[in-house]
Amino acid sequence: SNREFKTAEKIAKHLTDIGLQVETNIAKTGVIAILEGDQPGKVIAIRADIDGLPVTERNDLDFKSEVKTTFLNTETGVMHACGHDVHITSLIGTAKQMVDRKDQWSGTLMLIGQPAEERVIGARAMMADNLWQRFGKPDYALAFHVSSILPSGVINVVEGAPFAGADTVDIYVRGIGAHGASPHAGKDPIVLASQIVMALQTLVSRELSPRQPGVVTVGAFHSGTKHNIISELAHLQLTVRNTNLKTRDILLKGIKRIAENLGRAAGLPEDKLPQVVYSEESTPPTVNNAAMVRRLKQVWQSGMGEDRVTAFEAEGMGAEDFPFFTTDPEITSVYFSVGGTDADYITAAKNGTGPAVPSHHSPIFKIEPQPAVTAGIEATVLALLELMPSE
Repeated sequence: SNREFKTAEKIAKHLTDIGLQVETNIAKTGVIAILEGDQPGKVIAIRADIDGLPVTERNDLDFKSEVKTTFLNTETGVMHACGHDVHITSLIGTAKQMVDRKDQWSGTLMLIGQPAEERVIGARAMMADNLWQRFGKPDYALAFHVSSILPSGVINVVEGAPFAGADTVDIYVRGIGAHGASPHAGKDPIVLASQIVMALQTLVSRELSPRQPGVVTVGAFHSGTKHNIISELAHLQLTVRNTNLKTRDILLKGIKRIAENLGRAAGLPEDKLPQVVYSEESTPPTVNNAAMVRRLKQVWQSGMGEDRVTAFEAEGMGAEDFPFFTTDPEITSVYFSVGGTDADYITAAKNGTGPAVPSHHSPIFKIEPQPAVTAGIEATVLALLELMPSE
């Protein structure tokens, strides 16, 4: 993330060679390419995230990544362990197809090569670099993510939120240090932080509607140095997930309320109450426009076959920073998924007769390139021809 210099250079070269107007160095490593139709019309943005991950690939593939880098003072491999290479290739392929079909559409096509999605900061950085002011605000926006749990070439699209909002939150619980044998002489931040951890679980169980999803996970708890010392600080690290902005507001405000008021209940003075810090590595939920989903679903079913279009709801609460492009100002958008694993492989994994399907971010993550890239291009081009009809 934010080091995609060679990737951006390669994307820019391909798109320039195809005939697009290309701008680089948007928010450091972002790429924007513009393709004007022969007739005026809608402006459509297509986004592909382009960053790799600090993961050493362990696959035995012809295109196995051999790239090395230094990350957090440690040498590591770099690979597209989340399929962003599929997104990049499909973006370029879509551009080529739209150039070849210029007599079939009108308007302006905007291609976005976005850095730093893995840290959910790249889209926000591009918007801070005045993206719409410089290149025009789109009427519609599209993006997709390849999925290892869907059969190759299958398109999955849902109404509502295909990806959750995610907030990274730190709580610093201050205490008063003392000897472990004299707890009455201090204020123990470990005990207080433990109470906070348990109380946070009531936000989802007692403050959200039972039909409204939300997650508050304390992923790390750090405090103290020795058995018999009551420390002066405990640090909690949280991830908070939601599928709409109302839920997000309830959870974030509730975390602050619980932390501060348990500090008061423990007898801490106002200047030593727990401090809640919200990180910039946060993103609102990705929410699809329902009418646009239904419209594109019909197009894909007609053009690709009904058996290749599904509406599978995600089980987890993974997050994306695509909504920074579509939330403020609001832009009608659809985010879909493209399958990338052979159907027989998936079936064997489910039946226990074959290995498990490697998860995203795994060093053995892999995608079938040909069907995944082809389906990504096909679905995107069909959507564009629907949204940008020739006059």
